Amino acid sequence: MKLSENFSLYEFTRSQTATRNNIDNTPTDKQIFNLKNLCVHVLQPVRDYFMKPMIISSGFRCAELNQKLGSSIKSQHVQGQAADIEVLEVSNLELSDWIHTNLKYDQLILEFHDPEKDPHSGWVHVSYSTEENRYEYLEAYKNEEGKTRYKIK
Repeated sequence: MKLSENFSLYEFTRSQTATRNNIDNTPTDKQIFNLKNLCVHVLQPVRDYFMKPMIISSGFRCAELNQKLGSSIKSQHVQGQAADIEVLEVSNLELSDWIHTNLKYDQLILEFHDPEKDPHSGWVHVSYSTEENRYEYLEAYKNEEGKTRYKIK
């Protein structure tokens, strides 16, 4: 099933963890509706602008899969509203800044980006809500104790 011109449902539901653990990662109609909106309003415009392939490292996750991965069942991935992405040959800082400046989004997180080591390090988490978008732009990093922390970008 196509969600937009360049994105299919399969890209958002495939999961090695789900396969290994026999978890059915099939979204409901409401979750598919949310995925379509994420694609139409965020991911497809990113693809159209940069004109390069996008890697979706994490898309939809059913509650069971999300818990298996150690994440909260309240995650927007569970609702079909979020994806972790990278665009080939584009730094993740450039990608997140472009989304922030040009698109409507709910949450945007530049995750574990270290430009001194590699401009392509980390990834970009982006979500979209069909209700009210918060325009929350954050940066995730590890502190000295190795715990994940967030700061406003």
